[in-house]
Amino acid sequence: MTKRRVVVTGMGIVSPVGNDLATAWKNVVEGNSGIGPVTAFDATAYATRIAGEVRDFDPVDAYFAGTDTPDDERRSIAKDFKRMDPFIHYGIVAGTHAFRASGLVVTEENAGRIGVAAGAGIGGLHTIEATAIELAEKGPRKVSPFYVPSSIINMVAGNLSIYHGMKGPNIALVSACTTAAHNIGMAMRLIQYGDADAMLAGGAEFATTPTAMAGFCSAKAMSTRNDDPIHASRPWDVGRDGFLLSNGAGMLMLEEYEFAKARGANILAEIIGFGMSGDAYHITAPSGDGAELAMRNALHDAGLNASDVQYVNAHGTSTPVGDLGEAKAIRSVFGDHATRKGSFAVSSTKSVTGHLLGAAGGVEAIFSILALRDGIIPPTMNLEEVDPEVAALGMDLVPNKAEEAKIDVVFSNSFGFGGTNGTLAFRRV
Repeated sequence: MTKRRVVVTGMGIVSPVGNDLATAWKNVVEGNSGIGPVTAFDATAYATRIAGEVRDFDPVDAYFAGTDTPDDERRSIAKDFKRMDPFIHYGIVAGTHAFRASGLVVTEENAGRIGVAAGAGIGGLHTIEATAIELAEKGPRKVSPFYVPSSIINMVAGNLSIYHGMKGPNIALVSACTTAAHNIGMAMRLIQYGDADAMLAGGAEFATTPTAMAGFCSAKAMSTRNDDPIHASRPWDVGRDGFLLSNGAGMLMLEEYEFAKARGANILAEIIGFGMSGDAYHITAPSGDGAELAMRNALHDAGLNASDVQYVNAHGTSTPVGDLGEAKAIRSVFGDHATRKGSFAVSSTKSVTGHLLGAAGGVEAIFSILALRDGIIPPTMNLEEVDPEVAALGMDLVPNKAEEAKIDVVFSNSFGFGGTNGTLAFRRV
């Protein structure tokens, strides 16, 4: 069976650097950090007290932004939103923005061919923590009947399906920090092989909660540059000391090419490849073998040569082991092509966004597509002194300033705890 072509027709974002595409992209290109002191709870006792929080966000206002909505519908949505964890708010808003931007209209005839694939790496911890405390203090009769549907991971996909009448495949893949990339990739597969004609896909996360941050602090996984938050996330720099938790969502509207073309859709990019792998080593692997395999699988799936790719939006979290392993993997996959400045570059937008865990792959897919659109490679900020082992690989890491470049094909990498890896490939159309 010949695979059908799949294109991107809409995008939506909620993030520490902005809650609309124009603002988020401007801040990423200009290197404006979204990292600051934690405000979601009192983090005084924590080793890490900084994160990438979503700011200036009212979920109801954001959901209805740019629409003329009757008051009764607004009240209904507001009532619903009171029963949802913040990660669901983020996912619904980003997904709704992507859907509306695409111009796709769901009808009785096509509803069964339009679906949703959206997950989270951790899910409703905010609601779970609050409910556990309420249970301990007040007993089981005080637990809300909406507790489970307000916190479980598949309710981003579920609510988007309900709100927009999408009756096609409705799934929520969960694979830690690779979640959004895997949902986008599997949504592409569903369209390629005829299970759907269009899919909303991506991920969402609200991770700056007491237990999540305490767990990552205990693991010594996060940066402790609390007095200098905007310079704390520094992929590939010798001074990197861990990642930073961030919140938000990134969602893409994917459609089969002929389906999109027939209705005159504005096609933003084509998704041409998807690679997966498992490290089979430990929680994380220092060698980068799994990352390398995911990228090679994406090349194979897309029918590309290494020299066809001009930019890799790296996972690049700012951890000592992970950054080095990924850099070595990229150099191995792309060979000498990776050292040709002007023809190939690698950067990490997590240097300004922090790490959005299960939402990271969606947000970074958006930045990759915008890089294609504008011919601009976003910078790796805070890269003052490149780790000597990384520098020896000879790659352009786009330090501290965006670069103009002719870009036709980009890769977006996402890797997660448990050794789960995903790479997406996008092409200019």
